[in-house]
Amino acid sequence: MSVRVTYEHELEALKKDLKEMAHAVEAAIEQTFAAFEDQNYVMAEDVIKGDRTVNDMERAIEARCLSLILRQQPVAGDLRQVSTALKVVTDLERIGDHASDIAELILRTKSKHAYHIVKHLPVMASAAQKMVHDAIEAFIRQDVDAALEIIQKDDEVDALFNQVKTDVVELLKTSPDQVDQGIDLLMIAKYLERIGDHAVNVCEWTQFSKTGALKNVRII
Repeated sequence: MSVRVTYEHELEALKKDLKEMAHAVEAAIEQTFAAFEDQNYVMAEDVIKGDRTVNDMERAIEARCLSLILRQQPVAGDLRQVSTALKVVTDLERIGDHASDIAELILRTKSKHAYHIVKHLPVMASAAQKMVHDAIEAFIRQDVDAALEIIQKDDEVDALFNQVKTDVVELLKTSPDQVDQGIDLLMIAKYLERIGDHAVNVCEWTQFSKTGALKNVRII
């Protein structure tokens, strides 16, 4: 087998690993909000335990990328693929971390109605979850146009975060005894806002992978 054919196989293996990690993170997000809505504490604990697997995936992909760079010294489009992988796994890992953070808060709230106490929180959770799904799909398909559309959706998530803050303030005015729960719900909203930011990053790295430009600045 020629050096180039071996290299192509290694790149394909890298893409496969990235897809597996991306789908694992997306599954963690879905499970987190199913657990939140249903107050399913077993599912929340599974999300927390599963975060270790996502971390292991990140380290394995980083090792593969560094091996490719050191042994093959890729250039142009190949270098973009490898460097994109190094960046994307960081954002995927952080999304997984935030899913685990939210799961820990779900275990702490222990309230059957927590998901619906703050009016805009379920809407924000749905919007952030869709951003992650769409960002991952755009990355896997290398769809630059879709990635650009998803980036615009971050404004919607940010606006919902501000509405959640207002909701929590109103909650504490009428139910000051729920201050601890209100703070936890606000923290969940903050994690959702960060998840949206990482989804944006994935989209920007998708653009870079295809064009060599990041934030409209040509790099490679």
